[in-house]
Amino acid sequence: MTRVLIETFGCKLNQAESEILWRNLSVAGYRMVDWPSAADVMIINTCTVTHVADRKARQAVRAALKANSNLSVVITGCYAEREAQELSAIPGVTAVIGNSAKADMATELSRLGIIPDTESIHTNNPRTRSLIKIQDGCDHNCAYCIVPLVRPVKSCAPARTVIEEITRRQAEGYREVVLTGTEIGEYQDNGLDLIGLLRCVLEETSIERIRVSSLQPREITPALLELWQDRRLCRHFHLSLQSGSDALLRRMRRRYTTADYSRAVNLIRSTIPHAAVTTDIIAGFPGETETAFTKSLVFIKQTAFARLHIFPFSPRPNTAAILMPGQVDSQIIQNRVKQLLKIGKQCETEFRQRFEGLTFDVLFEEQDDEEWMGYTDNYIRVTTHCQDSLANQIIPVKL
Repeated sequence: MTRVLIETFGCKLNQAESEILWRNLSVAGYRMVDWPSAADVMIINTCTVTHVADRKARQAVRAALKANSNLSVVITGCYAEREAQELSAIPGVTAVIGNSAKADMATELSRLGIIPDTESIHTNNPRTRSLIKIQDGCDHNCAYCIVPLVRPVKSCAPARTVIEEITRRQAEGYREVVLTGTEIGEYQDNGLDLIGLLRCVLEETSIERIRVSSLQPREITPALLELWQDRRLCRHFHLSLQSGSDALLRRMRRRYTTADYSRAVNLIRSTIPHAAVTTDIIAGFPGETETAFTKSLVFIKQTAFARLHIFPFSPRPNTAAILMPGQVDSQIIQNRVKQLLKIGKQCETEFRQRFEGLTFDVLFEEQDDEEWMGYTDNYIRVTTHCQDSLANQIIPVKL
């Protein structure tokens, strides 16, 4: 039996696509393994949002072949979509397969002679949280972002398919699903928008937790938030900010102001008690002066995020930002990243402290020695000491 390893870099959409790939290969009869040394084929699902992501993919190839020189290495994902020729030239790479062929990877690998055809079997994925891809593609062309170049075709999964997939995952033992995509707020299926899809999911499935991935500030409306009266929807909203400076947001070609963003956050918090708001911040975008950076720091502190994801600006080929004047020195960028990381830790600590003494349901996911780790619905990480298995259990825990 051919043994296959999948390593994934990047966003939740990439993780969702890897999960689909994992399931398809398992059902096709391939044995899924966790280490290059145990694999015959390694599929690296790449990200290309930053140059660091590109480097990690190349390093993964070298590390895998060092562990197993007989390994067939297949590269897919956004980096593969953008630079197939460059990746094909890396010694030891067997094949490069773009995003368009990722969904039918088993057939493609068989066609290339990398894996043989086999009879179908079924293997259960041991994860507790399952990612459901409901949408793909983006055409917004933010100045820094390469995603529209590597995922240019917009598409949405039919609502019936989403519901059937959630029902299937629940039957396999999953307790939580995450609805993900590039721009899920733009979901459309024969007149059904994201609000309509969520209503259908709530009415037609009984999965215990439903988490919604990244949204835009303009997509936060009373009609959307009304759905959170159903406690199965997790009280966690990820709204990408990128900068707290309106001038910089205009340069980035973002479609909101800081005032728009604050209105969205205030609406969430006034409607849904205990809701977590997390965000992304870019440090050192071209034109980010000390004044602009200070505005970001002030806005972050005022907004009191539950968690920050910090990205140093990385110029990507064929994006508008790569040619913009006002490129920020790399050392200044690193200093700003450090400041943002410090504030991010403070935000996370302060958010958690707000709930000390309260009891939340925690979905436990993994164990390190006798410490079990899980998350509340509002994305507070919880650890507890227990000798018995808590895997995939939802248990009330006093914080």
